[in-house]
Amino acid sequence: MNNSYNERSMKIIDLKKTILEDNDVDADRLREELKKKNVFYMNVMSSPGSGKTTTIVGTIERLRKHFNIGVMEADIDSDVDALTVAKAGVSAVQLHTGGMCHLDADMSRQGMAALEAEADNTLDFIILENVGNLVCPAEFDTGACLNVAILSVPEGDDKPLKYPLMFEKCQVVIINKIDSMPAFDFDMDRVKDNIAMRNPEAVVFPISARTGEGMDAWCEWLKDNAAQYLGENQNG
Repeated sequence: MNNSYNERSMKIIDLKKTILEDNDVDADRLREELKKKNVFYMNVMSSPGSGKTTTIVGTIERLRKHFNIGVMEADIDSDVDALTVAKAGVSAVQLHTGGMCHLDADMSRQGMAALEAEADNTLDFIILENVGNLVCPAEFDTGACLNVAILSVPEGDDKPLKYPLMFEKCQVVIINKIDSMPAFDFDMDRVKDNIAMRNPEAVVFPISARTGEGMDAWCEWLKDNAAQYLGENQNG
């Protein structure tokens, strides 16, 4: 029996690693492009049903007098979220991912081109509502300068342990639906400890997007950080 095939060394290509590395390079390039344009880009990630859209609308309502905001809504299908966001008085585009569970840097760039074509004014603050998923979106750098994870109370306080990459990648974690805490076995101190275990630098904001509790603190922090970013680029 000829064992030459079994004995022959084979070149194994890790396609996923190559794709991620190529995307990382493109994401860094996009960040540089946005710096030159003086645009703040925020990527919001979470599982489906965590309250991303409601949180984004509440954020827009508090910040639209300070920034020219545009929103990209990424989803596998439908335009429900884009229509909801547009009612808040900002430019919005719906991005259909064709079955993909995330956006990457090149998709972000394409979405921004479509968003800028729709906008009445020059945008300086772009929000991406990424596809609802706690795994894939965390793996792909979108070129954002701020990554935000939203975790809702009904999902449980153990999610940072089960989905570590999401919480490692995000600079901000929003704990949403705190008004529902009496109905769930959810420990705020425990979830903060779990987040700190994955990412000690993450800033945590407990909120209820429905009632508005905690939204002012989150939006004030975001306003200050976005303004600092834009001011540094403008002056530098």
